[in-house]
Amino acid sequence: MTDADADSLRDRLGRQSEETLAKLAQDLLENPLVSGTISRAFEARERAAQAQDAALGALNLPSAADLERLTRRVRSVSQRLEGIEDAVDRLDDRLAGQARTGTADDRLAALEERLAAVDATLTAIASSLADLRAPAPARRPAAKKPAAKKPAAES
Repeated sequence: MTDADADSLRDRLGRQSEETLAKLAQDLLENPLVSGTISRAFEARERAAQAQDAALGALNLPSAADLERLTRRVRSVSQRLEGIEDAVDRLDDRLAGQARTGTADDRLAALEERLAAVDATLTAIASSLADLRAPAPARRPAAKKPAAKKPAAES
């Protein structure tokens, strides 16, 4: 057998096995028993995830989604802080430049304006951090309301 014949045989076997596997997979997916089993498995997985979230909530522990939200918020605060640091650096450069030129009153007014902007940004960051520190409310089932009392019959 030559190399060309071996390659041809290998190619044919490869194609036939791929076709056979594709047909088998298609037949399995079309089978109502298999497709029903797969859908029930996905439903069970979803119910297990919901039960896990409920259990974590009952224990007052964060879920993976809670941790992901917290991570995004921390990144956001970090980016804001970097922006503030850049603004402070630019302010420092401006003040150094203005110290060489301009009147003292102009420099003081510009400085007060920039400090007010920095103060507003820091207040927003402090508010965000306070939100992050606040504990998540415990997840409890809603309590049943007592039935309303019937008014007494008048005589």
